[in-house]
Amino acid sequence: MIVGTLKIHIIVPWSHSLKEKRMVLRSIIDKVRNKFNVSIAEVEDQDLHQSIVLGIACVTNQTSHANSILQKVIDYIGNTTEAEIIDTFIEIL
Repeated sequence: MIVGTLKIHIIVPWSHSLKEKRMVLRSIIDKVRNKFNVSIAEVEDQDLHQSIVLGIACVTNQTSHANSILQKVIDYIGNTTEAEIIDTFIEIL
């Protein structure tokens, strides 16, 4: 069993409240969860209104498949939101 994890830091510069941030966050989480069937949650910076840090995990039987899924998630988030991806960290266990 291979577990792939991704930590992705996203900046939402136009967000001026936690309510605006939650709207963007909910949209990203719902879209990614439905398209890729991965576990996803906000893991840091819950009280900062312009910063989103997401943790994403997938389970598969091949290292290359886990890496491929996580790369596709990064590309998808980058292409479907106006938010800016600042940093990503992938770990395959």
